[in-house]
Amino acid sequence: MSAAPPSPVIEARGLTKVFAGPRGTSVTAMRGVDLSIAADTTVGLLGGNGAGKTTTLSIINGLLLPTSGTIRVLGRDMTRERHLALARMNVSSPYVDLPHRLTVRENLTVYAHLYGIADVRGRLATVVEDLHLGEVFNRPVGKLSAGQKTRVALAKALLNDPEVLLLDEPTASLDPDTGDWVRTHLAGWRRRHGATILLASHNMAEVERLCDTVFVMKDGRIHDQGAPADLIARHGRQTLEEVFLDIARRADGHP
Repeated sequence: MSAAPPSPVIEARGLTKVFAGPRGTSVTAMRGVDLSIAADTTVGLLGGNGAGKTTTLSIINGLLLPTSGTIRVLGRDMTRERHLALARMNVSSPYVDLPHRLTVRENLTVYAHLYGIADVRGRLATVVEDLHLGEVFNRPVGKLSAGQKTRVALAKALLNDPEVLLLDEPTASLDPDTGDWVRTHLAGWRRRHGATILLASHNMAEVERLCDTVFVMKDGRIHDQGAPADLIARHGRQTLEEVFLDIARRADGHP
């Protein structure tokens, strides 16, 4: 008898999120989204502004509750048991600032204690070495460059060796060299740790390079999904960026 396939690390069924608007109106950000993401994979979440990517990440991370549908991460129902999953997860976004007046050391120390890390000094030494933060370790975060802040945010996100890492445009606004360094580091980290990465990005070359599978969102729904090469072939295009534009423009009435 063959063994049953492993359960998905992230599994969503019929996720819908409706936000209340002014004067009794409402905005539907997600419409019946289904996701199934396996362990030890990097998965891309694509879509234009307002497609529902950030709302999806926020529900997976337990920051928002869905209006309807189910979401399980690491086998836990994120509407009732998220406290049992969150210690095994982390998230990074360049749009969420760390306190500017605190140094890199102080910021990472606070988060290490929040994550319940036993050997704080040893763990900080490891992530600082891995992410080349030694020269800025005692500098206030507000005095760092965009690339340095990105590496500090990644250090924060990797402190607890997460099994699930959620990334919201991790290389936004970075120069090509720094962006390439971050992508290389993330790919190597996932291989070494067997973790799962869910990556929301507007950088199609980044997604092609890093992702095993891609979900393309439009108007709060999953419009298409598959490996980057399969999506490119299915749409008869040369790159994932062309696929993205094809989906967006066709939906908007373009030829």
